[in-house]
Amino acid sequence: MKLQIQSVHFTADQSLLDFIQKKLDKLDTFFDRIIGGEVILRVERPETHDNKMVDVKVYVPGATLFCKEQAGTFEAAIDKAEADMKKQLIRYKEKILSHH
Repeated sequence: MKLQIQSVHFTADQSLLDFIQKKLDKLDTFFDRIIGGEVILRVERPETHDNKMVDVKVYVPGATLFCKEQAGTFEAAIDKAEADMKKQLIRYKEKILSHH
């Protein structure tokens, strides 16, 4: 999947970018018509523990799926976002198939 990854007010290291790409590439197995995706990484209130915010948008024909997750690390937030997006993609695919 073609991903655009933005990190707000910090520079994400390559290993994090690779992790995100690898994780979200798995979504293609649930819905093969994904057009692309966007990930925004933010650190909110650096003094708090679960301060890593991840917004994930996935573009599919006719819709944009979106989820927002927060965790102590970006990897954990991406894990949650990937699980959430997987559910959304499966739901979206079932909705499309039921209309044909």
